[in-house]
Amino acid sequence: MLYELIGIVRPSGNLGEVKEIVLTAGQLILQQNGVIRGLSNWGVFSLPKAVSVHQMRHQKGHYFAMRFDASVGTQEAVRNMLRLDPRMIRHASVKLGDGKLGTMSRFGGVDWSR
Repeated sequence: MLYELIGIVRPSGNLGEVKEIVLTAGQLILQQNGVIRGLSNWGVFSLPKAVSVHQMRHQKGHYFAMRFDASVGTQEAVRNMLRLDPRMIRHASVKLGDGKLGTMSRFGGVDWSR
């Protein structure tokens, strides 16, 4: 299945934290025979409203997006790993398509230019 993961990391001013989180998630996907289709760093933006997570209040967050093919179990493992990481503010995964080759071919390439 093709999934898109959008994550928000606490904005520490250190891009290394974001890279570590993405690297860990990517390694987990690859270890379980998944394929990473695209990765994008969106940068730091204000959150729509202040969020309290892990006993901290956040006004801004560092956004990233990742598209990957993986099994349902792999996707759940990635979600659980991100949920337990204290550097993460929020994350969401969305399944793209219904997994059938006919509908997946209509998606075309991943356009990260927007």
